[in-house]
Amino acid sequence: MPKITHCIFDMDGLLLDTERVYTEVTQELLDKYADGVKFTWDVKSKLMGRTGTESASMVVDHYKLPMSVQEYMDKSSVMHEERFPLVKPLPGVERLIRHLHAKGVPMAVATSSTRSKFELKTSLNDELFSLFDYIVCGDDAGIERGKPAPDIFLAAQQRLGNPPAENCLVFEDATNGVQAALNAKMHVVWIPDANLLKISGDPDSHGAAAVLESMTDFEPEAFELPVFDTTGHQETIKDKDITAPQDRY
Repeated sequence: MPKITHCIFDMDGLLLDTERVYTEVTQELLDKYADGVKFTWDVKSKLMGRTGTESASMVVDHYKLPMSVQEYMDKSSVMHEERFPLVKPLPGVERLIRHLHAKGVPMAVATSSTRSKFELKTSLNDELFSLFDYIVCGDDAGIERGKPAPDIFLAAQQRLGNPPAENCLVFEDATNGVQAALNAKMHVVWIPDANLLKISGDPDSHGAAAVLESMTDFEPEAFELPVFDTTGHQETIKDKDITAPQDRY
C-alpha cells in the first residue's frame, strides 16, 4: 500500500447521511409528477458525485418530468432545506476525522455541493467540519467540471500545498468520485452503499486501493497513517512542510 500523507474526503453519503435525503426527495417528486415510477439505483449511481445542475438535468431527462431543470431544482431545494440540517455523520466518520486531526494529518473536504448547500448540510456539525484544513465546494472558482473529472480533487490538492498525488488518499462513496480521484492520479478508498455495490460489478474493477462496507473498517496503518490510539501513545505525522492559503475555504 502507498505511504499517505494527505487525506481528501467526499461528503455526501461518505461523511454525512445526505444521500438518503436525495433519494427520498427524488422519489417524492416522482410520485407526484411521474405516476410513482421508482427511483432506482442504476439511475441514482449515475447522479452521485455530479453537480446539482447535472443531476437535476439527468433526472428530468430520464423520467421525462413535465418541468424545466430549474423548476425541478427549485422544488427539490425547498424539500432539501427542511431535511439537510437534520443529517448526521455516518458510522466511523467522527472517530477517523478526530484521529487524523489529532495526529496532524492534513485533510480537505472536496464536495460537489455548492457552498450554500454545504453550509446547510453541516449546520449541526460545525465542530466536526472545523477539523478539516480546507473545504472545497463544487461552485468554487476554477472548478469547471464535476466528477468524474478530477477538477475538485486537484483543487483540494492545491489547497493542501500541492503534495504529490501518490501521497494523497481520497475517500469516496460514488463510482463517479472514484473515477475522479483516479483521474487525479490519487489513491482511493471506496465505501459504497450496499445497493450501489450490487449493481457496480466487480469492486476490484473500479481501481480503488480498498473497498470497505463502512468507515469503521478503515485501518490507517495500511496506508502508513498513524494507527488508532489503543496504548495512550502513537506517532504523529512529522512531514507537514506545506505552504497553503490561510483561509481554509
